[in-house]
Amino acid sequence: MDETSGELDSGSAVEHVVGQIRELIETDGLTVGDKLPTERELCEKFATSRNTVREAMRMLKAYGIVDVRPKVGATIVDHRMNRAFDILSFNVAEISRKTFDDIQGFRELVEIGVVLNVFDTATPKDIVALREINQQMVEAPNMVEASQCDLEFHTGLLALTGNKSILDIYRLMTPVILRIMQRGKTRRIIQGETFLEHEAILRAIEDSDSLAYQYLMRSHLRAGLSTFASPTDVESMSG
Repeated sequence: MDETSGELDSGSAVEHVVGQIRELIETDGLTVGDKLPTERELCEKFATSRNTVREAMRMLKAYGIVDVRPKVGATIVDHRMNRAFDILSFNVAEISRKTFDDIQGFRELVEIGVVLNVFDTATPKDIVALREINQQMVEAPNMVEASQCDLEFHTGLLALTGNKSILDIYRLMTPVILRIMQRGKTRRIIQGETFLEHEAILRAIEDSDSLAYQYLMRSHLRAGLSTFASPTDVESMSG
């Protein structure tokens, strides 16, 4: 059995709960500043596990819709983002090579394009925080949580620019980016290649080596391309 199949099913369950929470926000007329029901209440309402609800909250936080704090719970911080999700929706059930090329091409433009801003603003404390996220990715119990940490690493880099618009646009693509991060990944790849690629990117930032950063980030973002058949392969199979 494919090592990732069960975890992708978990990912689908999380996305389903995300949709249910969005419907709850809409039907109950909740707005910025309103609190969502507790984890326990959401588990009972949607008949799902606490882990699934927790991951759904992490995804909503990545979207920029809620802020989750200990002993406070989840609070809506930007309800208007829902409208943008409806406009820029993606079919994330299946990622095609074309979708991969389009999304990763966009990420290259953004994540490589901000190199000078990142070099100007990154502090040793920022690097430590990103290394902690990278370590959390390695220690994550499943691929869904590992992918969330992977996403947090990249959004953490972009956050160093202080440009909220870049982060908002990037977050709109969270569902499809997470699918790309999960595609073909195994625990061995996360603990090896992905972790080491992140670490090399951080060292390039520490050394203010823009050429190394650009090369490493581009290679990192294109790594998943090998999981797709090339256009030539597709033509030969159809012929």
